[in-house]
Amino acid sequence: MIDEGYIKYQCHWHQQPAITDGDIVELNHWRTKLYQLGLIGEYDNGIGFGNISIRIPQSQQFIISGTQTGGIPELTVQHYTKVTDFDWQKNYVTCEGLIRASSETLTHAAIYVAEPQVNAVVHVHHANLWHKLLERVPTTNPDCAYGTPEMAAEIIRLCQQQETQQQKIIVMSGHEEGILTFGNSLDEAGNTLLSYFSRVQQNL
Repeated sequence: MIDEGYIKYQCHWHQQPAITDGDIVELNHWRTKLYQLGLIGEYDNGIGFGNISIRIPQSQQFIISGTQTGGIPELTVQHYTKVTDFDWQKNYVTCEGLIRASSETLTHAAIYVAEPQVNAVVHVHHANLWHKLLERVPTTNPDCAYGTPEMAAEIIRLCQQQETQQQKIIVMSGHEEGILTFGNSLDEAGNTLLSYFSRVQQNL
């Protein structure tokens, strides 16, 4: 079991090369943009926040930025991991790469399970955006802690609602500052986030 702050989960990690430079071109394009905007980063206490993933075509597997990479300006293949198996109900993931998957992985997995047409997920933190969007867009139950089976079940529940499918955004009420966007492509997921972000910046 791994303890990331207050979250415990099982991670079966096969520490071996699994990601190529070609796998992360699009991921890094968006990840760098979000880092520069402060939507992915690191708090003063050294805890990183935010991550990004893409589905491996025609599968439930996906590539995701690894644990505690939020504060790194530019990621390389050693900072991504390939999730090859997971069970959100049992709170475990299996991954291979040069870095371990974080507990955030299970929330991404829940969206991929609930939305077969979704191929990318973005998770960011932003206090002002979070407060502005709370309960104005699909919002999780505040009793669901992030990185838990309860949160994964809540994400799946929300993804079954037409509003969530249309807006492609979820605010995590029980995970302060946490926001998820998703889409058929990483461009769609990223641009959905930037659309909300720009409107808040203009005092939505």
